[in-house]
Amino acid sequence: RYGIKDLETGEIDYDELRAMAKKHKPKIILAGFSAYPRELDYQKFVDIANEVDAMAMADVAHIAGLIAGGVAKNPFDYGFHLMTTTTHKTLRGPRGGMILTKGTVGSPLKSVEQTLENLPTIIDRSVFPGYQGGPHMNNTLAKAVAFGEALQPEFKEYASQVIKNASRLAEELMERGFKLVTNGTDNHLILVDIHTSFGIDGSEAEKVLDKIGLTLNKNAIPNDTLPPFKPGGIRLGTPAITSRGMKESDMEMVAEWMLQAIKSKNDSKALDAIKNQVKEFCLQFPLPSDLSN
Repeated sequence: RYGIKDLETGEIDYDELRAMAKKHKPKIILAGFSAYPRELDYQKFVDIANEVDAMAMADVAHIAGLIAGGVAKNPFDYGFHLMTTTTHKTLRGPRGGMILTKGTVGSPLKSVEQTLENLPTIIDRSVFPGYQGGPHMNNTLAKAVAFGEALQPEFKEYASQVIKNASRLAEELMERGFKLVTNGTDNHLILVDIHTSFGIDGSEAEKVLDKIGLTLNKNAIPNDTLPPFKPGGIRLGTPAITSRGMKESDMEMVAEWMLQAIKSKNDSKALDAIKNQVKEFCLQFPLPSDLSN
């Protein structure tokens, strides 16, 4: 597993990655993350993979919607062979997954030569019927609706606003004393070193913020000294609040509520008061009627 070269910027240690690849000669080099707020240098991953004759694979589950919206880089543009993603998260579809490849699609009923060009057929033969079966047509329809939405101009606006909101929220949090891993974000994710910031662990912060109606999760941070179930960080993102219509100016209130809740973590009356403020604020951004009824 490769690491980060500079915790302040979040730069991946590509020299370490190259050395590991040359030593272990992997068949696949995976580029992906669940709590990394910066953009990867996909070209370097491809260059290193080519040096050791490995397949370049990207897990874009968290940023698929941003790629579809044109605000995040597409690994395929840099020569990746394979991508995997969920159909929910930033893509806003139902729960599910996809495997995306380049190459020629053939019949999964016929054996093919093991080449990159035949990768789509090789994968089809691998997953069906052994691992995949019993299709849920309601999910298939929901995915079609989500993909259709992702093709619309409004989806590009949504993706762009997700980035704007995350950037602004990161700024507002840092102004209030929150220590952010890599000091900001390039995507929808924000990773906070809550232990360094306020002396509490991520589990406690998660529970306190849940009490006021803000949903996020505890998360480990690079070089975390705390245990996994009580890590030093919290992870939050902006897709959901962006989908409800919030803009950059609204991020100030979100950051302020987070600060006040943590300061008042042992004061139930204060937390109830903040929760009421959050509720009143959210009424300005109602959910679609088909979800709220």
